[in-house]
Amino acid sequence: MNETLPQRLYLLGYDVDKGTFRAVDLQGRGQLLRAGALAEMAVGGLLCEEDGKAVPSAGSPPGDAFLAEVWGDVTAGKPRSWFTLVHHKAYEAESAVREQLAAAGAVTPAEGRSLNPLSTHQVTVNDVDGVKALRDRVRDTALSGADPASLLLDDVVMAVLAAASDEFSVFGLKERFRHRRALGALDTYFDGVVPGLRTALRASVGSSRAYGGGWGK
Repeated sequence: MNETLPQRLYLLGYDVDKGTFRAVDLQGRGQLLRAGALAEMAVGGLLCEEDGKAVPSAGSPPGDAFLAEVWGDVTAGKPRSWFTLVHHKAYEAESAVREQLAAAGAVTPAEGRSLNPLSTHQVTVNDVDGVKALRDRVRDTALSGADPASLLLDDVVMAVLAAASDEFSVFGLKERFRHRRALGALDTYFDGVVPGLRTALRASVGSSRAYGGGWGK
């Protein structure tokens, strides 16, 4: 399966050691997936930044359904800020990406009803080794201290967005502090590629947590 960036970010949040998604990561997941869609389109030349807003730089929408949905939000009416595009309908993003991965056979959603409100977020990942390899690659990208320009851009994007949305299954607080210079170098490099998106993601996640939810409704 040739996964999109949002799909890989979804899988990246799976804690391979515990065999589950961590509840602490849920509140920023929708924003992370929308930021991933925006980053993929920006890196691919479909979007650019003007005066802090995302504007289309190409006329054809992407073929992927989730990317096309986010693209439609970009192209509907006047240019929107990165924050608005990350935060808008973030509560719908997880289910949309999960359904894509389920249709492709990458994950199997939980069956039946449960009194646990978190049960709808849980799936069985069908290629745990592949997810572990993805996680290890992204972690190596972030923590190696290598020149960001020498690294794969997709891996840099995943590392930066995962850290910006506080995906604790990928980076713990202590190691983020310990490797803050390397992570800071990746942030600076990413900001040069997609100005404003990382800051918007952090602000959106922080806003949701500060107000106890909302998920971009």
